[in-house]
Amino acid sequence: MKRQPDRSRDDRALAYEILDEGLVAHVGIVVDGQPFVIPMAYGRDGDRLLLHGAKASRLLRTSGGGVPVCVTVTLLDGLVLARSTFHHSMNYRSVVVIGEARRVEGDDERSRCLDVLVEHIVQGRTAEARGPNRVELRQTDVLALAIDEASVKLRTGGPKDDPEDLDLPVWAGVVPLTLARGEPIADDGIDASLPLPVAVQGS
Repeated sequence: MKRQPDRSRDDRALAYEILDEGLVAHVGIVVDGQPFVIPMAYGRDGDRLLLHGAKASRLLRTSGGGVPVCVTVTLLDGLVLARSTFHHSMNYRSVVVIGEARRVEGDDERSRCLDVLVEHIVQGRTAEARGPNRVELRQTDVLALAIDEASVKLRTGGPKDDPEDLDLPVWAGVVPLTLARGEPIADDGIDASLPLPVAVQGS
């Protein structure tokens, strides 16, 4: 990292911590010279990332054979408000993974990988809901991306104002941001006597 290298980290454990906390990955691909960035759910299976989608999707058609992809996961932790607008910033943690995403073969392994994806989003849910049947598995592809080439970037702390601005009568500091869980909303037609599943209670 050439610009602001102080925000870079070479730490696989930290990269995995960020990936395990995040929920949305932005996946970049190039198709016929045109770049696309697609937000997707994902999961981590040891030393690889898992992505999934319909076989007919652009990403799956393009990347299954080993086309290069760039996957970014970002956690936004706060808005950093400085005394000058120039030094406003954000506190964040991010991971960028670059490599070739390859199609996962075999119904059993694809089904296991889909369970990993679901468990990443709502831990314990695969024990409560029906898994994919053979027809659904035929309609779905899973891509695996080895976490071999990855970079971690983050910013923490308060604003970094210029010394001459420190006495300005302007409030400065950090506005923390978190992803908050709301109250679950049952789907129409759900039996009112059904208890709230354990996985939903803890999601």
